[in-house]
Amino acid sequence: MSTLTIAVGPEDHIQGDPDAECTLVEYGDYECPSCGEAYPIVKRIQRHFGKRIRFVFRNFPLSQIHPDAEAAAEVAEFASSRAEFWPMHDLLFENQDRLGDELYEALAERLQLPIEDLRTSLEEGEFKARVRADFAGGVRSGVNGTPTFFINGKRNNGSFDYGSLVAAIDTALKSHRG
Repeated sequence: MSTLTIAVGPEDHIQGDPDAECTLVEYGDYECPSCGEAYPIVKRIQRHFGKRIRFVFRNFPLSQIHPDAEAAAEVAEFASSRAEFWPMHDLLFENQDRLGDELYEALAERLQLPIEDLRTSLEEGEFKARVRADFAGGVRSGVNGTPTFFINGKRNNGSFDYGSLVAAIDTALKSHRG
């Protein structure tokens, strides 16, 4: 079983209690249809487990098959630099079928982010290194597709449907309590 080689740290995008018993890490791609399917499942899991779980999202754009994935990840990182990562993350998944410059600018406007700064950021590749660092960490952890989930540092090789993830997290919680 693969393990997470890059520990969760302050540079990560984290939702939930920092002291939660369980950490769910997703390596995802904003253009990936399966990641789009996983998005509402993760939201439901967060509601189900509440303070017992924290969620971490890391970029893993599969640029060879998803031409808009890397730019979308850079847009999310741009939003993060202005404390709007999670709203942008959600909007990108909720508008996954419309990825592209027009959508990025509309979402930036909706979140009251400076559109000119976004354009400059994308043109200059301001957040390319950040996105690629996430990707490289995923590769080192054995990620080879999206979405890939890790539960308390161990790769979840099962399905990512709601019932399967809940069962895997329940197992991790039980072993955490020891």
